[in-house]
Amino acid sequence: MAQCFEESHAAYAAHEGARAKELSEQGRAHQREMDRLNGKASEWIFSENNKDRRPDEVDLHGLYVKEAISFTERAINEARAQGTAKVHLIVGKGLHSPRGVAKLKPAIEELMQKQGLVAQLDEKNAGVLIVSLDGQLSGAGSVVQPDDITRQLEKDGGCLIM
Repeated sequence: MAQCFEESHAAYAAHEGARAKELSEQGRAHQREMDRLNGKASEWIFSENNKDRRPDEVDLHGLYVKEAISFTERAINEARAQGTAKVHLIVGKGLHSPRGVAKLKPAIEELMQKQGLVAQLDEKNAGVLIVSLDGQLSGAGSVVQPDDITRQLEKDGGCLIM
């Protein structure tokens, strides 16, 4: 894909418009295939991680942020359709992320805020967010506020392992 786009730019710069267009179309075809395969891979990862989970539990490990958001939205919609009051989102603590900084947790927290949902940290596992779909606090852990992570980073001198 990248090679096709690079060659397309070179052909365009050399005033070879037809060749540039052909290479650009090939690059877009490769990009569509890459997106299809990435989608298939994320579905497989999600399916494998969740095949033995309870219906109110969703494991998002191994997914990119964009994929995790999509699967979270889907899980919340399914839980609402089934009348489930709470969903446990396993987002991890960021231990395997570069520099030990969580990526999924802040993104999912932001999504919960945008959707007006109450998300609390599981007091037994800081890598789990408990989302109350009815908007009620469960008493299971501290409520996640939008700026909690930033404040904690500033207080601790810039390092937070989640």
